[in-house]
Amino acid sequence: MSALWSLGIVEQLDHMGLGSLYYLQYSLVLVVLSGGLVIAMYHVLINRFKLEYFKRVTAVGYSCVVFGWMTILSAKQPSTKLNLFGLLSLPISFAPFESLIFTSIIVPQASFLGHLSGIIVGYGIAWGLIGGMNNFWAISMLGWIGVVFVISLKKSGACDFEFLEIESVTDPSLPSVRFLGNGRVLQMGSIPVAGVELV
Repeated sequence: MSALWSLGIVEQLDHMGLGSLYYLQYSLVLVVLSGGLVIAMYHVLINRFKLEYFKRVTAVGYSCVVFGWMTILSAKQPSTKLNLFGLLSLPISFAPFESLIFTSIIVPQASFLGHLSGIIVGYGIAWGLIGGMNNFWAISMLGWIGVVFVISLKKSGACDFEFLEIESVTDPSLPSVRFLGNGRVLQMGSIPVAGVELV
């Protein structure tokens, strides 16, 4: 939280193309992309390298976003200092990797790969590899995050939304979603093309 507090300077750097709106938009990007990247890394470690240990590892929290912002700030304003835990004042250019090592030593249960994914996505944003974020995309991304969140709550059984029922599909080639409000079942299928015989 101390590192997040000291990264609040991003909101004051409108003259550098940063600022509050940039912070909000790219925080959403960092949440989604660093989360996706860490899941992909775990998938590769479990399935490709057969490291069963990572099946029991959880990665939760906002720290990947904090590491991403440290990285963005280190690339955009390398002369800034970062106050870490109220104890250390680090040059921001080294802060992402110093914080990664420091956190791994002090809190060994912390997700090294989660923090590393934040750094990787942060460099992608800082170097302009990930860009084009505007209010439309931010609101769209937030909406999709909400939809996925509601569906995951429903599937896990944590919340019972009476208007939404997720049922198993009888035909695995056709996805099915049922909305109880009007009793309709939406089902997508293939439409035969004229002159082509389906076997």
